[in-house]
Amino acid sequence: MTEYVLELKNINKYFGKNHVIKNVSMNFKKGDFVTFLGPSGCGKTTILRMIAGFYEPDDGEILLNKRNIERVPPYARNAAMVFQEYALFPHMNVYENVSYGLSVKGMGKAEMDEKVKKALTLMQLQGMEARYPNQMSGGQQQRVAVARALVMDPEILLLDEPLSNLDAKLRESVRVELRDIQRQMNLSTIYVTHDQSEALSMSDCIVVLKDGVVHQVGTPQEIYFEPKTAFVADFIGTTNLLAVKGVNAHEVRYEGVSIKTDKTVQAGKDYAISIRPECIGLSEKPVNGKVNVKTNIFNKMFLGEKVRYFVHDAAGKEWIIDVFDPGKKLLSGEVYVHFPDAKAWLIEESLTV
Repeated sequence: MTEYVLELKNINKYFGKNHVIKNVSMNFKKGDFVTFLGPSGCGKTTILRMIAGFYEPDDGEILLNKRNIERVPPYARNAAMVFQEYALFPHMNVYENVSYGLSVKGMGKAEMDEKVKKALTLMQLQGMEARYPNQMSGGQQQRVAVARALVMDPEILLLDEPLSNLDAKLRESVRVELRDIQRQMNLSTIYVTHDQSEALSMSDCIVVLKDGVVHQVGTPQEIYFEPKTAFVADFIGTTNLLAVKGVNAHEVRYEGVSIKTDKTVQAGKDYAISIRPECIGLSEKPVNGKVNVKTNIFNKMFLGEKVRYFVHDAAGKEWIIDVFDPGKKLLSGEVYVHFPDAKAWLIEESLTV
């Protein structure tokens, strides 16, 4: 039987007349690193704050290790949250910031010292106990905020875009550190971001949200290669979305070109397919055994390890194709895009053109 650390059941949240979270249900396994991903205003942080206890759901249940917590105050939930702006106490040094929650609990000094030392070591902050937040870099402050959360031995760690204030290089290194620590501790973690690369590289499970609705829950590979909706396909990375029509049980057609699918489709019904740029090849002639569409190159970008081509087909549809290890020769003019049928992922909804 699967052990769930966190269960959300039919969660709804309103701010006035605005229905911001719409009947959300999700289960998360113990020890997983789960990312909430979506555009600004999609409801990521609202759900995180309901789990932390800063908002109460208007409907539904939140269970942490089988215990209903939706009406439990934040301090009694054993769910630690790290905020985007870190929320460190400016008048306290590193030791005081990290130990604050333990001192409020009335923990003895010896035990508290041991826990703080362990947390600071994990976050590579040894020797900085006496520093104040204004004496530290953004990356160091972020580590202090995480150490303050870890020292509480939470049942679940909640991270609200904690790396967004860091520069790109530092963000990447801290991202790796966070993931390593999470794995070492087998700590159930929910991470909010709008950065797709963070979500794909860090997560065991990704939850994609839009307008308060969960569009898909799955592994990074499932989200990327097997999107359930056109929104998910388009939001995660780059893709080519084509409007197609069912021909028979396992075949759709795009502009007269047949594409086979493992899914069952209805003749005459509109669907969409998603094809990633790296799954497509370019050639001057049709390639046997593959789907071929005649196009014209109208732009290209040499990016070192690859060339990104932009082409138009006869219907005026723009395609993006990534050709890796291209060599010195660049294609131009009329070409065929080609791909295996299996690389065209069928989405069971029509595509607005």
